[in-house]
Amino acid sequence: MFERFTKDARDVVKSAFAYVDGGGGGQCVEPEHLLLALLDREGSRGSFALTALGLGERRESVREALREARRRAGLSRAEADALSGLGIDVAEIVARVEEVHGVGAMAGDTQDKRWWSGRPSFGRAAKGVLEHSLRVALARRDRHIGDEHILLALTVRPGVPAEVLADHGVTYESLTRVLYGGGEAKAG
Repeated sequence: MFERFTKDARDVVKSAFAYVDGGGGGQCVEPEHLLLALLDREGSRGSFALTALGLGERRESVREALREARRRAGLSRAEADALSGLGIDVAEIVARVEEVHGVGAMAGDTQDKRWWSGRPSFGRAAKGVLEHSLRVALARRDRHIGDEHILLALTVRPGVPAEVLADHGVTYESLTRVLYGGGEAKAG
């Protein structure tokens, strides 16, 4: 599938691996790493869309929201709310674990489980995002998968990245308007 990726999309994937290798959390590339890599991009269709939607100056806010989700062991607010409905207070659990084991203890970075290969791989959710980016590109009749398709896929897959992007005004619909027209600026 990667032969269909543009240089920008391949660079996003490489940067996501760099986040994992650099201690950015976990042993696998997850959707959060793909989003962090997209936030670092400049001069691509995905970065244009994020800037057009006002995220250019609020990228650190997105990073902070992703860090907070990692502190909750990667649970989205919707998942935390569902647990709350069962009488489980995620914030209280995080506070207790961090009191005993230190801030960020639930992020899961304490032990490297890659000893057998030495390299990170794709987590199931990240694979799903990349597969969905192919479907997005095909639906748009685009010949190649660009970083904008990865971004669009992140907005529709349930989880922390979609939630964080939506909280910052970046949805599938708003991205589609910016990237493909519909009354707003069009990516070139």
